Amino acid sequence: MSQILVEGLSKTFRVAERKPGLLGAVGGLFQRKYRSVDALRDVSFTIYEGELVGYIGPNGAGKSTTIKILSGILVPSSGRCEVDGRIPWKQRRAHVASIGVVFGQRTQLWWDLPVIESFDLLRDIYRITDSVYQQRSDELIEMLDLSELLDTPVRQLSLGQRVRCDIAAALLHAPRILFLDEPTIGLDAVSQLNVRAFIKQISRDQNVTVLLTTHNLDDIEVLCDRILVLSDGQLLMDGSIADLRKQYGEGRYVAVELESFASTAPEHETLVVERSDSHILFSLESDVPEFVDEVLRQYPVKDLLITHPPIERIVAEMYQAERIEH
Repeated sequence: MSQILVEGLSKTFRVAERKPGLLGAVGGLFQRKYRSVDALRDVSFTIYEGELVGYIGPNGAGKSTTIKILSGILVPSSGRCEVDGRIPWKQRRAHVASIGVVFGQRTQLWWDLPVIESFDLLRDIYRITDSVYQQRSDELIEMLDLSELLDTPVRQLSLGQRVRCDIAAALLHAPRILFLDEPTIGLDAVSQLNVRAFIKQISRDQNVTVLLTTHNLDDIEVLCDRILVLSDGQLLMDGSIADLRKQYGEGRYVAVELESFASTAPEHETLVVERSDSHILFSLESDVPEFVDEVLRQYPVKDLLITHPPIERIVAEMYQAERIEH
């Protein structure tokens, strides 16, 4: 059953322009010029109940604009959008009761209040009964390891602690759909692992539909079976990571650790992606077994690993190919 339906979604912003300097500022007071910026252009996709979908793209691609439209914050210029059978910006009160939203760089918690008081305020805002609130908050506090943070003012939390508290706050009212916009931005490695594990758990165990935007492609590889790739406001791809690899990254990487320093033979220079005194990383399109045999004969090899190209390199190649086509 589809929970999020987007058809031909477009959003155009009107942006003011002015010339630099004092004269430009004064001139702007009397004659302001505007230009149109297309943040989204004819975007269409469907997300089904319980899916965990990654939504990726470079800065300015339109990811956050999409999340804001799906959340009911923005109204699109054209197109159709339904979330759980509702039009987000027309039925906002009913809509926000069934969704949770986390923006990694912003907080919905009250800055000077202890975390638990922010939770209590959200209980009243969402009109959660005391029994349901107690059960739900206890579960989230345990799952996200928040017990030692509850009496701490939000402004005194580290970024990782605040993000965990924000995720709990977004889930207090048991939403069926969760929008996560850069939830792991700026987090240390341990906090990233904890947040990823929690997202995967609620999607699997509670059948929560999750749409995740991120620049951290490790999040995508660990969490998402399906990805939507956006660039310049247009949807480039809707498929799995395997589909992305098949289309843009069918080759292999051969990572070689050397016993001692060795210069790369001229015939292999074009295959080298990275190189240091003790490591060489080759990129191959085919004939991997033959190449490995040759490397073992030619180099003092200590260790060797064959892998897929990293997902970030594949996505970068995809963006580059799209720029060339346009």
